[in-house]
Amino acid sequence: MDPASDTTISKNELKRRQKAEKKAKEKEQKAVNVAENGPVSKPSEEAISEADLDPNQYYELRTAAIQKLKSSPDANSNPYPHKYHVEISLTNYIEKFKDVPNGHVDESVTTSVAGRIHSKRSAGKKLVFYDLRGEMVKIQIMANEKFYVDGEEFEKDVDILHRGDVVGVRGHPGRTKMGELSIVPNKITLLSPCLHMLPHLHFGVKDKETRFRQRYLDLIINESVRDVFITRSKIISYMRTFLDNMGFLEVETPLMNMIAGGATAKPFVTHHNDLHMNLFMRVAPELYLKMLVVGGFDRVYEIGRQFRNESIDMTHNPEFTTCEFYMAYADYEDLMKMTEQLLFGMVQSLFGRPVVPYNPEGEGGEEKLVDFTPPFKRVHIIHDLEKILGVTLPDATTFHTEETRKFLDGVCVQHGVDCSAPRTTARLLDKLVGEYLEPTFINPTFLVGHPHVMSPLAKWSEVLLFPAMRPEEGIGAFGTGAGDAK
Repeated sequence: MDPASDTTISKNELKRRQKAEKKAKEKEQKAVNVAENGPVSKPSEEAISEADLDPNQYYELRTAAIQKLKSSPDANSNPYPHKYHVEISLTNYIEKFKDVPNGHVDESVTTSVAGRIHSKRSAGKKLVFYDLRGEMVKIQIMANEKFYVDGEEFEKDVDILHRGDVVGVRGHPGRTKMGELSIVPNKITLLSPCLHMLPHLHFGVKDKETRFRQRYLDLIINESVRDVFITRSKIISYMRTFLDNMGFLEVETPLMNMIAGGATAKPFVTHHNDLHMNLFMRVAPELYLKMLVVGGFDRVYEIGRQFRNESIDMTHNPEFTTCEFYMAYADYEDLMKMTEQLLFGMVQSLFGRPVVPYNPEGEGGEEKLVDFTPPFKRVHIIHDLEKILGVTLPDATTFHTEETRKFLDGVCVQHGVDCSAPRTTARLLDKLVGEYLEPTFINPTFLVGHPHVMSPLAKWSEVLLFPAMRPEEGIGAFGTGAGDAK
């Protein structure tokens, strides 16, 4: 029952009306206060906590506070100092002072470190704790007024420092009674303020749009993302060392070409102003690497970017990095042995063991174990597709005919395998492989026995007439590499 109108309404509607009336009264009271006492002054950055602000309000207050520092006549108030001398990295700090006893501050040692503040906790006006992170590690700043250069300066510095700020800290190594390794500062210097409200580490950044468009934020908050960058760098470094030790020469070939050769892919087109001509961004370095082999370099390789103006999905990006190498006097059997040695050694170097966990579905999915111990499994395209599909495929010597194309087209239609135009024999066969064979590749697997229509430039096999000498490798249900003998 609504007492104002004597009508019967639901409980939810009654609550909504009461809430609206309360807001209206608060608004009226606020207007009366403004009329009597004048407008309320805007609170300073120090007078209000982050929890009471939305991101826009935080940005406005933070920007105003930093602008005030920049316009201050005090040279020591510059929020963007030209230089700060860091005497020891955070990693080395942790190693060097790991034996400092609990509850002790070593005032005989003074050093300086730098990093980003990720949390701030006050234990009164004269004691503030910060988490300082950098180099994938963390130490604590135990800011105690007793050890600071000046009490007034302590208050000023503590007020201006917020989560996300990059700071330099000069002080003594110490450890709290709870055993937390800390640095007890004589002085904290603001090196680069963070103007925006930093997400809390506890919640992190989950939205994929935000993570990939603001990569710097993803790296600041989600430390596991840094492991991907570091692992990628180690992989490339290991591959270079492996190939160099085998006598390969690393080269660089042109990124812009007059023809889009080396692979069947749609290229990006760019324009060369000085030459007044359009050029193609390379889709593969193959042609130039082969020229080097013809010129007398028996073993060459290149690790570089390729550009293909095609679709984007989970395993394809228009701009990507490849390692392509050419080796004279070797065939695909040599290449497969070399690949086994490369991957086994790489995984051992990165993880210290040949078996590593892998989660193809991301967080929350079923975790699988991938074993890189040689020899790798081999799957034959024709024979294994026949087993799974329960059909006998046409003889591979007839794969270039229209009859074979129609047969494979019918198999794809019958099993609901989608293939966009042009529905060629090679594309139809590739779609069947992607649908039925690749999902079974958890451990490293060589896909062999490619019909010649799929690799027309590869040598014919000496064992069987129809398959090309071209192994393709898959790991974790995805293709990872291909090679052929030419």
